[in-house]
Amino acid sequence: MRKASRDLALCGVLCALAVAIMAMGTIIPAATYCCPVLASMTLVPVLILCGERLSWAMFAASAILSLLLAPDKEAAAIFLALGYYPIVKPKLDRKPKPRRIASKLLLFNAAIFAVYGALLFIFRLDALREELFSMGLWLSLALILGGNVIFWLDDKLLERAVPRIAALCARWTRKHP
Repeated sequence: MRKASRDLALCGVLCALAVAIMAMGTIIPAATYCCPVLASMTLVPVLILCGERLSWAMFAASAILSLLLAPDKEAAAIFLALGYYPIVKPKLDRKPKPRRIASKLLLFNAAIFAVYGALLFIFRLDALREELFSMGLWLSLALILGGNVIFWLDDKLLERAVPRIAALCARWTRKHP
């Protein structure tokens, strides 16, 4: 019972942190793309300490709350589309290298095109539509390429950060059994 209470409390606190990070996305214009990455990092301790099931539950709660509470709906939609990446990354990393890279890029591009398709055609965000159409084809392609580079950097960040977070979690677990 004590472990279940601890796990639930940890998920609640880190969910609140993820939503707070997403809410700060309007302070800096570039934060639209940075905040979903930082908010998804809050899933790593939950994944390590509580397991995949609670990580998915925490992701769902923080994504829904971000959509409801965060002022930047574009950032919240990106978090909804890609915030779960720290949960699925260990499964993708078990594949052979060419399939792993292709799977990760396919996941990213499918999620981004689905989000922007929904924002443009279902939710009809006219400001986003005007912004994208004013950029032109080449700048839009450069934006997609830049997004892929940022996603690759996010993947490398997770590769380096997860072992350190795991060590911190192990030390915390030893102190608080």
